[in-house]
Amino acid sequence: MITHFQYKPMFKQANLPGWRISFYFRGAHYDGVYHKNGQIEWGSQKPPKEAETDLQSQIHELMLFHVYE
Repeated sequence: MITHFQYKPMFKQANLPGWRISFYFRGAHYDGVYHKNGQIEWGSQKPPKEAETDLQSQIHELMLFHVYE
């Protein structure tokens, strides 16, 4: 389960796509860049392979809810 999910635009001009994201998952901190097409570039730490697909799906749902309302 994702906790403390945060996002912010990468650029000051808000209509340009791309967001910096950060969150906690299983007690570890993750960050990255969420692109307009739904692709995620992981930051300093990549999540475990077995959880990556599920995490991408959860992040996509959160972004749809918060950004694309």
